[in-house]
Amino acid sequence: MIETERLALRPWREADKPRFRAIINTPAMMTHFGGPTTDDALDALIDAQIAGQRDDGFSMWAVDWRASGEPIGICGLRRAHHAGSPVFGMLEAGWRIAEAYWRRGVAREAAMASINWGWAHTDDAAIVAYTSPSNEPSWRLMQKLGMRRRTNLDFRHPRFAGDDPLGEMIVYAVERSAA
Repeated sequence: MIETERLALRPWREADKPRFRAIINTPAMMTHFGGPTTDDALDALIDAQIAGQRDDGFSMWAVDWRASGEPIGICGLRRAHHAGSPVFGMLEAGWRIAEAYWRRGVAREAAMASINWGWAHTDDAAIVAYTSPSNEPSWRLMQKLGMRRRTNLDFRHPRFAGDDPLGEMIVYAVERSAA
């Protein structure tokens, strides 16, 4: 488990799925992911994190508000898994924080803790993050985390149809030497 001043990042439990679906699967939360999705798709996301924790020792962890224990999102690290993309296999940071916690520095706090964990527990030379160009809050956060734009790593996300602008991924990275 990773603890910060306000947050606890921890491995997922099966019992977390209903609450995660409730806070994540809203129109505002899913705007840059193609809109609300099915419970099965969100459960599969958590199952993948459980498998990542088991197989790799890390994942996009559950994020709890320490004061209450309330689950408020997902943040952490995983191996980028889009075969054929320039980021495939790289250490990827990602986050989704409940709307009630937006603009409070929560995503930054969780992401920085995750990146610091990555430097301490992996030998990776860089950590990447990506989003669609329209997701300005996310790429602004990447900049605040010390990440720099890496146009040579941009790619088309396979989840989106060929003409969907949400499928264009812009990539940011922070190098170990810059951390």
